Amino acid sequence: MTALRREIVETARRMNALGINQGRSGNVSARDGAGFLITPSGLAYEAMNPGDIVAMALDGAVVGQGKPSNEWPIHQAIYADRPEAGAVVHAHAPHATSLACLGREIPAFHYMVAVAGGDSIPCAGYATPGSQALSDAVVVALEGRRACLMANHGLVAYGSDLAAAIDLAMEVETLAGQYWRALQIGKPKLLSKARMAEVHKLFETYGKPG
Repeated sequence: MTALRREIVETARRMNALGINQGRSGNVSARDGAGFLITPSGLAYEAMNPGDIVAMALDGAVVGQGKPSNEWPIHQAIYADRPEAGAVVHAHAPHATSLACLGREIPAFHYMVAVAGGDSIPCAGYATPGSQALSDAVVVALEGRRACLMANHGLVAYGSDLAAAIDLAMEVETLAGQYWRALQIGKPKLLSKARMAEVHKLFETYGKPG
């Protein structure tokens, strides 16, 4: 468990180092047995150590001590709804957040949009941070997806483990930046459902041993 706690701290620091998060915003968690471990509320990542990571049960109860991130309901909802989710990353990534503040999804302007599991990366409707309404909206937006934007807020992504979750979060921010730039020039040409279906087929074996 200490190793997983350390990896969560390292992942949180990496978010900021990669530029997909700033300061004390965002949060990181990983499934742990019947519950999950999550970054604490309001503590700077640079000052964080493995002992600060908060253990929680899937019913939302804190196991032991510590105050979890106020966004823990999002993480709890994803773990409860997606048994394949091993880790969750929430970040206030600049380009993704800019699009989210416009209520925009990321459509199929680039084939890599399929990396999040669908033909678009949706934007969940706005709700108060830390509220049940927000976690409900995120679960709806994640239907058939592994990542989504959150209106006037940021992005959330999950993966089989922490490495997969932050890699997807980084990919979503990269796509958001590309789409944002394309919009400065004109209206991006979108790929058809048939084209995206071809990409999804390719992704069935993408990154897997032959």
